Amino acid sequence: MTPARRLAVLGAIGAVLVATTWAGPSVHLSLGDIAFTALVVGQGLLVLVALRVALGCAPGPALAVIATAAVAMRLVLLPVAPHLSTDAYRYVWDGRVQAAGINPYRHIPNDPALQALRDEEIFPNINRADYAPTIYPPAAQMLFQAVARVSDSLLAMRIALVLCEVVIVAVLLSLLRRIGQPPVRVLAYAWHPLAVWEIAGSGHLDAAMVAVMMLGLWVALVPGRRLLAAAVLAVAALVKPPAAIALSVTWHAWDWRAPAVAIAVAVALYLPYLSVGTGVLGFLPGYLGEERIATAEGFWMVSLLKAQFGPLRLATPIYLAIAAGIVGALALRVALHPDRTPEAVLTRLGWAVFAFVFLLSPDYPWYWLIMLPFVALTGFAPAWAATIACFVLYDVIDEGFEVEFLLRDTALHLVILATLPFALRRTPRPLAAQGATP
Repeated sequence: MTPARRLAVLGAIGAVLVATTWAGPSVHLSLGDIAFTALVVGQGLLVLVALRVALGCAPGPALAVIATAAVAMRLVLLPVAPHLSTDAYRYVWDGRVQAAGINPYRHIPNDPALQALRDEEIFPNINRADYAPTIYPPAAQMLFQAVARVSDSLLAMRIALVLCEVVIVAVLLSLLRRIGQPPVRVLAYAWHPLAVWEIAGSGHLDAAMVAVMMLGLWVALVPGRRLLAAAVLAVAALVKPPAAIALSVTWHAWDWRAPAVAIAVAVALYLPYLSVGTGVLGFLPGYLGEERIATAEGFWMVSLLKAQFGPLRLATPIYLAIAAGIVGALALRVALHPDRTPEAVLTRLGWAVFAFVFLLSPDYPWYWLIMLPFVALTGFAPAWAATIACFVLYDVIDEGFEVEFLLRDTALHLVILATLPFALRRTPRPLAAQGATP
């Protein structure tokens, strides 16, 4: 196939993705979760085809097509009310509370002290409004406040988070060039349905976390900028905690300057909110209990074992010990491995982040957003599988019957596990072959 013909095919696939994105909310609300999941999984598989086509196109025209379709997919969703999650309403509320000069960790939304801030659009859609203070860390709160100062609206919040994707894409393009990969691989992020639906569609905070994390990684890969990278990555972790694992890139054996910088940044970010004392943790302890994370009942493997064999007294501590050991070992491998070339560092960090999310086994698809940059950078097969198949976790529409969550969660994990052999065969190129210096 000639490059011109490939470009035409790429444009056609982009048009199909835009059309199906436009139709997606109606499909979901009228036909239910199963139909919507089928549509989104189909989109994900189509993105895989599009990437293969794009790799044979001239980079300049291909990037223009990729950018056009990526923008169009997001524009068709921004005017549509979120139908997968209500989290973004809490973001707007927290920003509104701060714009009124009130500590967002002080009151639950239903508190009479906040009655003057209630409206008909945001307040009725806040989840856990009658018992949960905010859960979001201080860097996230500062983002919410900044958006509220510009516009106190759901649309403004979602636009701000889509703009975070511009940062993600820019960093990905820079990193792809640094590791010698074609820039058109950015399509794996820009057209990925998980990014489109969870950020433009639902307005999830993970976009800001990933944007700051990717900036931190970009800085970390510049010689002599390790402490600055630690500061940036600490901010990412205080947008949303999963980004903390990326701090492993900045740590070197027996050198505690980077951890000290990260701790100092955390203290500085928490200071403006400390008037509530330990309440600055917000709903985090309650969330860990509500989602059965504190007891490990919410982890897929533990749930599966107990469903098959009944109560297993030692299942929880054994699982937690093994999971912590695996993630800890992979993080130390990122920190201590002598090969510090960008490709090797990003590959090892991708494994560490993947292990963390997989072993956490979240109930919500958007937790997998943190893996999307590694899909574009390394083509990590389990990340492709997880980020496409995770939509099976959604159970939003009452369809008159229900597929048990554990069954859907098991299907997702089995799909991911089936792709692990492909990833295990791929390892970073030897240090010498890349012309790297220690």
